[in-house]
Amino acid sequence: MPYNRRMLTVQLLINALALGAAYALVALGFVLVLNAAGAVNFAHGDMVMLGGVAAVTMAAMLAGAGWRLPGVVLLPLVVMVAGLVGLGVAALGFWPLRDKPPSAMFVATIALAAVFEQSATAFFGPEPRTAPPVWDGAPLMIGGVALGRQPIALIIIAGLAIAGVYALLERTQAGRRFRAVAQDRDMARALGIRAVRLVVGAFVLAGGLAGLAGALLGHQFFVSAGQGPGYMLKAYIAAAVGGWGSVPGALLGALLIALFETLVSAVLSAVWAQALLYLALLAILLWRPQGLFGEVVGRRA
Repeated sequence: MPYNRRMLTVQLLINALALGAAYALVALGFVLVLNAAGAVNFAHGDMVMLGGVAAVTMAAMLAGAGWRLPGVVLLPLVVMVAGLVGLGVAALGFWPLRDKPPSAMFVATIALAAVFEQSATAFFGPEPRTAPPVWDGAPLMIGGVALGRQPIALIIIAGLAIAGVYALLERTQAGRRFRAVAQDRDMARALGIRAVRLVVGAFVLAGGLAGLAGALLGHQFFVSAGQGPGYMLKAYIAAAVGGWGSVPGALLGALLIALFETLVSAVLSAVWAQALLYLALLAILLWRPQGLFGEVVGRRA
């Protein structure tokens, strides 16, 4: 393979992996709330947008005060703010409706998404802005190929966050209780597990993951008040492709979406990538309606 073609191929794959890692953070938070609450949080995409807004706003405020901090230093602050947003969504969209049908939470979170978008437009303005880079500087030369620092940092940080959530769910008592609630909330309550608290915790964790994704994506893909529905749709597609409610499936679905978008955009255009993505989703669901990791028959309790 000629050098230039090899270099472009490696750069393309790194960018696809970086985008997939960010989408995986979005999809992971989406599925955590879906499993815990038994309903879709339609405000999840706007929580990603608010993470980007928080990163841009904090960087501007600190720069105005004479503090020019690296983007990586801002990430913990963004995660905390986004976690509080997740707590607010739980307080308004889940807690008062916890004993109502799932459709009530659907409507409530759709309303919250509209509130977030309009509030961000009023405060932030409609024009796109750029979040600070997580790792700035000249490209790294690895094996004779120039690789951008931001995509590499995105992959590393997202990978660490996903590994941390996996360890929380699989290696801790709280994680085991959460999985029990996700499988059967009524049975978990009967066993003395405080299910509602765990559901609220899932909202907070999902908010933190969404905010982290928004801050990481905000440098390469900008931040705008109206981008929330797009992120929401990506999370929904990842969950549907991977298997409704499956965490590994959602992560794999997010990576496949990013790889598909990156390759098709490079060959055709970003517009065609979006159109063909939905056609590919229809084809997958026709071939395997339960998704790649979903149950073949039945429905979860």
